[in-house]
Amino acid sequence: MPRLRTPVILASCLALALGACGSSSGGDGAGEEGSGEQASLEVVASFYPLEYLVERVAGDRADLTVLTGAGADPHDAELSPRAVGTVGSADLVVYSSGLQAAVDDAVAAQAPDDALDVTPVADLMAVGEDAEEHAAHADEHAGEGEDEHAGEGDGHDHGGEDPHFWLDTERYGEVARAIADRLAEIDPEGADTYKTNAAAVVEDLRALDEDYTAGLAQCESRDLVTTHEAFGYLAARYDLHQLGITGISPDSEPSPARLAEVSAQVEDLDVTTIYAEPILSDAIASTVAQETGTQVLTLDPVESLTDASAGEDYLEVMRANLDALTEGLGCS
Repeated sequence: MPRLRTPVILASCLALALGACGSSSGGDGAGEEGSGEQASLEVVASFYPLEYLVERVAGDRADLTVLTGAGADPHDAELSPRAVGTVGSADLVVYSSGLQAAVDDAVAAQAPDDALDVTPVADLMAVGEDAEEHAAHADEHAGEGEDEHAGEGDGHDHGGEDPHFWLDTERYGEVARAIADRLAEIDPEGADTYKTNAAAVVEDLRALDEDYTAGLAQCESRDLVTTHEAFGYLAARYDLHQLGITGISPDSEPSPARLAEVSAQVEDLDVTTIYAEPILSDAIASTVAQETGTQVLTLDPVESLTDASAGEDYLEVMRANLDALTEGLGCS
């Protein structure tokens, strides 16, 4: 599906005596021109990865508003009063608690009963945790009662959890199914459509996973050096070792000591590539690359899309990421 970029001023929508305002993707919840058809549901998605799933699962049965604008870092999202009002009037708000504090607050105040928090479904890993550690932790708590976890995932602070679940195709597929189930609850007439569309998403993700598994099976290096640690799920799934220069926060500034430490690790590991991100400055990656004689390539955490993105949607960007990984890691 094409992504939605152009916001339309609210006054323009009100001035149209005929027609309707359609989907949106502005940080202030602004609308975008639509086809003139009345959607069955008003759905809000908090940021791009959830926008993509809602678009694909709901199809024409939902009029979608996105709270984080194209090119904006979702971690720093702030909502205008108008956007908060949009949350309150929606039939469904799809969000991931702990990622965007402003969205968590708006949902708690305006739509506590009309929201789907995908975080419990995504089953987040702790920052720096690998897949085996996470599985062992999950097994330890498998027998705990429901009451002990009542309310968990409902606007709580994730603290040390990694929010980038959409870079794991299996977790992302489970979220697609959860969105379909919730849409079916509030729109039973569309249940078959939602189920079918979610199955198509899962199949696309399965094919993507197969390509990654094959493409990253034989690599000269399995050390993934990134600006910030957004790729833990991807690394865990495909047996890579992530080394983030700034840690989990994209806004952190590494100290000279940290830059020296990473540069030394890069040289010790014979790493040839440092990965920068499209919506962040490449200055940090370039600094390490200059110190170590390595190249800089782009690896996109797919938190947002812009005209500079290496694809028109999640799947295209992820395939561009695979190309960058195979080049930078020397995979054959």
